[in-house]
Amino acid sequence: MKAVIVGCGRVGALVADTLDAAGHEVIILDVRTRSFDRLSSGFGGSAVRGDGTDEDVLRRAGAEDADVFFALTEGDNRNVMATQLATESLGAQRVIAKINDPVRAAAYADLGLATLNRTTLQADALFTYLGLPTVGAAGVHPPTRTHHPGEPGDATGNQSNTPTALSAREA
Repeated sequence: MKAVIVGCGRVGALVADTLDAAGHEVIILDVRTRSFDRLSSGFGGSAVRGDGTDEDVLRRAGAEDADVFFALTEGDNRNVMATQLATESLGAQRVIAKINDPVRAAAYADLGLATLNRTTLQADALFTYLGLPTVGAAGVHPPTRTHHPGEPGDATGNQSNTPTALSAREA
């Protein structure tokens, strides 16, 4: 399986390491080189410095035709933009965007993007620990319909339009 991950934070690094250890092809992108320090010393995938909301960067990184594409940055809008590119332009088979706002997570799922809502997941974990009823909202929202291309997002503010491939230890 070919997996592309935008965002090498704690979640992105864990997902990348886990998929790599299971023998999958992994490409992980982040705008900050230091983010790749979170990857294990045995990471054998590709760590690419670049903006995951830039189509050219994603293409040069090898993100076309991914079996799965995760957008796991801290920015809801960046994650939506990255998954739209993956769906509309790069031929990704399955995409998921991390969205912090529960209302927006459900709305994007209604527009055809699978979303992961950590706010709901964390609240439910806390209530489960306390033995209280959970929030009852989904933590993962599958798309409720096929995604249709919309207007392109604004990709201004990119730190770099050129991806830089780094070995796991150079990163």
